[in-house]
Amino acid sequence: MPKVKVPRKSTAIDMTAMCDVASLLLTFFILTATARQPEPLTVDTPTSTVKIKVPETNIGTLTVGEGKVFFGVKGQEIRMNMLDKMGERYGIKFTEDEKKRFSLMESFGIDIRQLKQVIALSGADRNKPGLQTGIPADSVGQRPSQLHDWIYTARLATKEVANEQMRVSIKGDAKESYPVVKKIIDVLQKQKVNKFSLITSLEGAD
Repeated sequence: MPKVKVPRKSTAIDMTAMCDVASLLLTFFILTATARQPEPLTVDTPTSTVKIKVPETNIGTLTVGEGKVFFGVKGQEIRMNMLDKMGERYGIKFTEDEKKRFSLMESFGIDIRQLKQVIALSGADRNKPGLQTGIPADSVGQRPSQLHDWIYTARLATKEVANEQMRVSIKGDAKESYPVVKKIIDVLQKQKVNKFSLITSLEGAD
């Protein structure tokens, strides 16, 4: 008895719906992604074998390089609160627009008396080499340094906004001189901040 041949059918799958979903997801991620802001002070951190991730929230970072000190704190609301407190301390009035623009700055390094001019610049102009000369870290008479005040007000702002203690990290250039780093540590210790992290890059395998 002859065998009955079963007709072969195409196994092609219509991928149109899947392509549409992929395109929608890709569009969504592109439109909602936030571009990483360039760092105003680029440093070459020393290497280490430790793999501890830096926290994403409630952390202030002191960047040290070329003899300059830059400071940044996570959280736009915390930055605005911090700027308010510094304005009151130094008798400088910042507008709502200036506060919003400042809240987008990941890091800065300038005398507070020149901060308004830096805030008014575009991101590209703001990060031009040599424009920001670093936050003054030396005390004047009995008055603490501006760096001391920025760290202190950032700690207060973090506590008020997030109800958490601000953690501190130091990101120093591998070739930076010790006295500059020591000055920062002294500022922290005056506020009884004796626990902080040192940011390093991962050491490559031999």
